[in-house]
Amino acid sequence: MLAFVFAGQGDQTVGMGRALCDARPEARRLFDRAGEILGFDLARVCFEGPPEQLQRTDVCQPALLLHAYAATLLRPDLNPAFVAGLSLGEYTANVYAGSLSFEDGVRLVK
Repeated sequence: MLAFVFAGQGDQTVGMGRALCDARPEARRLFDRAGEILGFDLARVCFEGPPEQLQRTDVCQPALLLHAYAATLLRPDLNPAFVAGLSLGEYTANVYAGSLSFEDGVRLVK
């Protein structure tokens, strides 16, 4: 059996998500949508920093949810039997499972 376990706050790093967006247009669309919801260019902060801004809770939590959820797009053939998350990762698990919309997840963790 396969399980996805999503990380919590503290796993953020400048540059996260750039390769995902380069590999998958649908990942880029998620980054753009999150920026619309939040009212700032989250992709730019994830890709370029500054690190001090990415470390802020109101920025890193949506960034981590977004990055982890977008990463699942790389292997759509994987079908986990279980999903779970550590702290903030619980929200990502709910978004992945469909019990919470992506948009609502981003709003909640902000």
